[in-house]
Amino acid sequence: MLFKQSHGQSNVTSLVERVSLFTLLPKNPNKRTKPVMGKIMKAVHDLPHLARRSITFDRGTEFVSWPHLQAEIGTQAWFCDPSSPWQNGTIENTYRRARRWLPRKRDITAVSDHELKVICGRAARYTNGSVPII
Repeated sequence: MLFKQSHGQSNVTSLVERVSLFTLLPKNPNKRTKPVMGKIMKAVHDLPHLARRSITFDRGTEFVSWPHLQAEIGTQAWFCDPSSPWQNGTIENTYRRARRWLPRKRDITAVSDHELKVICGRAARYTNGSVPII
C-alpha cells in the first residue's frame, strides 16, 4: 500500500493467509527489494509451515528477491500475470478494507506497529466476523 509522497517513501506490505484470513501489515521504509523481502521473511518466519507454504506476489519490483524467500524459509513464491488483479483477489480486498483506517493521505511513518496489528484485526473481523490471533 502506497501513501502520499509528501510523507516519504514508507509503505505497507499486506500478507493474508487465504483460509483463516490471518493478516499481517508490515511497514517498510521504501520499495527497495531488500528491506521489503526482509520484513516479509521476518513476518512469516514464526508462522506454522502450513500458513506459509506459498506467497503470491503482484508484479512489483520490490519482490525481485523472491529466491531468497524460498531459500531462507522454504516458502514457494508465485506471481500474478500482468494486469490480472483477480489472481490476487484476497489481497485486493484486504487493501480495500485496510484503506478505511489507512487512507492514502495518512502519514504511515506516524502509525505504530501496535496500531497496524489492531487494523489487521479490524480488517479480518470486517471480512468474516472472526478475530485473528495476532
